[in-house]
Amino acid sequence: MDKTPLPFAKLIGLEITEVTPERVTASLKVRDDLCTRPAILHGGAIMTFADTVGAYATVANLPAGMTTTTIESKTNFFAAVPVGDTAKAECTPLHRGRTTMVWQTRISRGDGKLAAIVTQTQLVMPARQ
Repeated sequence: MDKTPLPFAKLIGLEITEVTPERVTASLKVRDDLCTRPAILHGGAIMTFADTVGAYATVANLPAGMTTTTIESKTNFFAAVPVGDTAKAECTPLHRGRTTMVWQTRISRGDGKLAAIVTQTQLVMPARQ
């Protein structure tokens, strides 16, 4: 899979930096319009970031003729990511099966501190013709 941003990923400014079947990495510059109050990255933006990275990881592992959709996602938040910082994501597999894949995405701040961990389950299904 190439690193061309999906339309929504492009809208939020997500940049994919690596895509392999074993790992996907990405970054997201924290802008004012992605923040809550005080000026920190909104939890929904963190979840969007991780969901998109997990989708890239799943697609990198899909057999021909298959597609995916998220069926479950859980986020634990540990530290805020302030405006002006860059959030980094690293997504790795917990399970890669025939019908589901489970991914863990670690979101960290520019200083390396862990900001969130997202675990998501992706359904693997035939693509519509």
